[in-house]
Amino acid sequence: MKGFMQWFKSSSKMKRWMFLILIGIILACYGLAKILVMREISFQEVGQVVAIFVVGFIAIVLGLIFLNKRTLEILIEATDERMENKNNVNIKSLIFNKTVYDKGPNIVVIGGGTGLNTVLEGMKNYTNNLTAIVTVSDYGEQMSNSRRELEMLPLDDIKDSIISLSSKKEQINKLFNYEFNKGRLKGLNFSDIYFSAMKEINGNFEDSIMKSSEVLNIVGKVMPVTLDEMKIVAELANGYIVEEKSRIPEVVSEKVTKINRIMLNPSNCRPAPGVIETIKNADCIIIGPGSLYTNVIPNLLVNGIAKAIKESTAIKVYISNIMTEPGQTDDYTVSDHLNAIIDHCGTGVVDYCIYDTGEIIPEFIKKYNLEGQDLVGQDIDKVKGIKFLQRNLSMIKDDHIRHDPGLVALSIIELICDDLKYQDKQNDPQYLMLNTKLREEKRINKIKKDMKKNEKKELKNKNKAKRAKRSKSKFSSKYSDRIEAIREADEKARIKMEKRENKKGTKRTTKPSKNKRKTPQQLREEMLKKLEESKLNTKE
Repeated sequence: MKGFMQWFKSSSKMKRWMFLILIGIILACYGLAKILVMREISFQEVGQVVAIFVVGFIAIVLGLIFLNKRTLEILIEATDERMENKNNVNIKSLIFNKTVYDKGPNIVVIGGGTGLNTVLEGMKNYTNNLTAIVTVSDYGEQMSNSRRELEMLPLDDIKDSIISLSSKKEQINKLFNYEFNKGRLKGLNFSDIYFSAMKEINGNFEDSIMKSSEVLNIVGKVMPVTLDEMKIVAELANGYIVEEKSRIPEVVSEKVTKINRIMLNPSNCRPAPGVIETIKNADCIIIGPGSLYTNVIPNLLVNGIAKAIKESTAIKVYISNIMTEPGQTDDYTVSDHLNAIIDHCGTGVVDYCIYDTGEIIPEFIKKYNLEGQDLVGQDIDKVKGIKFLQRNLSMIKDDHIRHDPGLVALSIIELICDDLKYQDKQNDPQYLMLNTKLREEKRINKIKKDMKKNEKKELKNKNKAKRAKRSKSKFSSKYSDRIEAIREADEKARIKMEKRENKKGTKRTTKPSKNKRKTPQQLREEMLKKLEESKLNTKE
């Protein structure tokens, strides 16, 4: 019964069509009844009856069509979890979205940390053919009690990528990061228990991670770059070697030096099964954003990864960081980031580099400056063979400067569409669908921008009104009612006095008393008169 009543909610938009069908039935029945009751009927009456019956029949047909259409919309809308705004949707756009997701470009994202997850969050709105190749590099680092107890691999980056690709992101995030605080499970993390159980069921971590895509119903899939025990080692410019990933920024800052190169220990780490094939079959390979020396470059140093990227016919895109990282990329420009990748992997790994416009509110940049961070310089002249695209990629989230998932994804899809157009594939179904989706997203973003502008204007007007209120003195705001009452009483008294004088028939002349204080305006006028008189005297 509860489920049945859901159809009558205002949000379901079903009642209007049910009402239309009901009106149609009434009109059609009335028309039939009219014919059956009448013994004699004129041509005029026949016309009226037929008209009523036809209108009723059309209302029934239209009601049934739109009722079925709305039912399909609700069913598809309920299964499309990636829709941000579910208002004003229609059946064509919903079915179209489904087709775009399934037949979307094959995209591979390589990296780790929050940067990788930002790209995944945006790209899942355009394609189901999405693969995250993630760093597994926390070997040798301080282990949590949960990891030590369950003998788990460092799967934090993999866990975060799964959360980003899930349709129920908030719920999965709470679930995976939940730590038991009582009983025998006290101190254990749910994600560690889950992956431990999946390993026991499937026999290895690789299959357990791959099968999680199906179990958790996530968009695309997540793959570890390698299953070998891998440590990140940094060689500094002064020759000092740092063998702990977490201590690299600290040591760089202490020694007042910079990172010369990054190495893997052991150096012959093998890629996880299926990683090379996934890279070769990609339509677009996205590298970054993320920590250059601890998340981006280590993935490319695994045996065969850089070679597979170079040999791939995919579009290779590097998303540049917006802010520098203390102890890693101090005073780095966009060119410095790319040159570091080229120095470690050679040319041919990156075709395009997308970087932010740098138009960020100075107050937020100052906060980062206090922590030793600054905007990544936009010097792009020191790298050849790479095409640069400047786009608005940044947003402010929780007082932090972050990449906007929607804007990053929009920039990449726009690049893919331009590449298909360059290859004369304007009639290709993939191009047509992506281009239509792109135009729709741009339209939605424009509406959002206009709404934000209106909100800002309203906020400014409210602030002006508040300032106007504050500008009044405390005395006038507190005693405004009394002052107004005194003014009204004075006015009434003056009117009474005038009436009395008129009755007596005498005109009362009032001379300003000597003791009466002059207003500032009167004093100013007297001063001006004296100055004019003195000027005339001097001329004579």
